[in-house]
Amino acid sequence: MEAEKFEDLLLSKELHRAVADMGFEEMTPIQAKTIPCLLAGEDIIGQAQTGTGKTLAFGIPVLESINPKSKWLQAPTGLK
Repeated sequence: MEAEKFEDLLLSKELHRAVADMGFEEMTPIQAKTIPCLLAGEDIIGQAQTGTGKTLAFGIPVLESINPKSKWLQAPTGLK
């Protein structure tokens, strides 16, 4: 079974470039399961061991949701 790759995600070209510049190619299991859901606007609860990429799994969708032209504070918190 082939690991999913970051290049397969529907991300902005800037975010694709940033991920590639950091040397990330294949997603970890937590990233592969959560990033597509979060990009689709779904709520998730994820649990994984330390060092498995949870921060990037959360960070990529947050960064993708930011409008760089807006001067307002942005970043969804999940709080309503």
